[in-house]
Amino acid sequence: MSDADPAILPDRPTSRWLIVDGQGRVLLFRFDYADGPLAGTAFWATPGGGCDPGETYADAARRELFEETGLVVEDPGLEVAQVIEYFRLPDGRMARVDQRFFLLRTEDFDLSNVAWTEEEQRVLTAHRWWSADDIRASTETIWPSELADLLAAL
Repeated sequence: MSDADPAILPDRPTSRWLIVDGQGRVLLFRFDYADGPLAGTAFWATPGGGCDPGETYADAARRELFEETGLVVEDPGLEVAQVIEYFRLPDGRMARVDQRFFLLRTEDFDLSNVAWTEEEQRVLTAHRWWSADDIRASTETIWPSELADLLAAL
């Protein structure tokens, strides 16, 4: 986070997924930025992304789930968590990011990247299933920082 005043930062409503398998592990994507304002930044995060103008959190959740995994759900259910962060977006702007989390319990599935955007094809370099213990023990950056606690509360 920069020294920007959070009261004047633009809001970025965001829908994210806690996709949890039968062993209680969550699916995370690795983001690696080689260029642009986030050059040299790498982190792991849950699937999801920003709401398009006029889109509800639930609508964005459905769209993002399909785009990033190929999975389709009619009803994403209720939000299971909310995390507000202040951070730099890929375009360089600082924002207040209001993340709403939805839960999907699933077994193994074949992840599809056919609907990935051009940016996702550049920056999503890996995916893996993480347990809460894996997350707590990791020295890598994982967003949100309280992800292990969110999983434990499910």
